[in-house]
Amino acid sequence: MAQGTAVADDRRARATARYVRMTPMKVRRVVDLIRGMEAREALSVLKFAPQAASEPVAKVLASAVANAEHNQQLDPGTLVVSVAYVDEGPTLKRFRPRAQGRAFRINKRTSHITIEVESVAPATPARPAKKAAAAKATPAKATKATKATEATKATEATKATEATKATEATKATEATKATEATKATAEQAAPAKASTATAAPAEDDTTTASTPEPAARTTAPKARKATKATAVSDDAPAETEVLGTDAPAQATDSVDTETTEEGTR
Repeated sequence: MAQGTAVADDRRARATARYVRMTPMKVRRVVDLIRGMEAREALSVLKFAPQAASEPVAKVLASAVANAEHNQQLDPGTLVVSVAYVDEGPTLKRFRPRAQGRAFRINKRTSHITIEVESVAPATPARPAKKAAAAKATPAKATKATKATEATKATEATKATEATKATEATKATEATKATEATKATAEQAAPAKASTATAAPAEDDTTTASTPEPAARTTAPKARKATKATAVSDDAPAETEVLGTDAPAQATDSVDTETTEEGTR
């Protein structure tokens, strides 16, 4: 079925499958799918393709890769499907009986599948160079983005610190104003307290000055009683004249008699 033939060019390999019992139209759909793809990628695509023709096409492609690897000593990783086409093979004619003795013909078509792979090793290093350039370009963009983010963060931090400083300054000014107000109120309240304190001792002086009067009042009768005790022989009317009232005179007489009696005892 599949036959491998060496091509004049050392960087190519070909494989062909002949008389495949499948219509060329159905096979061409799958061949057009893998044309120009890398060999390994094309094999993976054919492995999961839903078409029935994907199986014989995958066999032909695997045969071409094996020919390139073993006959031409090419690297399978550098192979690309360069040529892929399908030719129509001989048609098998069959007949099926129909109504009224008629015969209906059935055409069973065949296909010849040809796939050619080519090594593109010299061209492959160009792709990593592009990737490296892209990788070099992306870090520059990333650094610019990081610098921009850092700048924005720094500005936000400075704004936050300025706002906190402003709030702290306002709080400090408010605190100083409050303390000054409290000091002013305390200074205003101090003279009033001093005046009340000075007024209070004056009242105390008056009270102290007024208090000796009852003492004098109490001591005066005692002095009188003492004089009366010494002068027992004096008359009662004279004592009443000194005291000025009759009732106190009686009280003093009784007291004087008691004192005299105690003195005689």
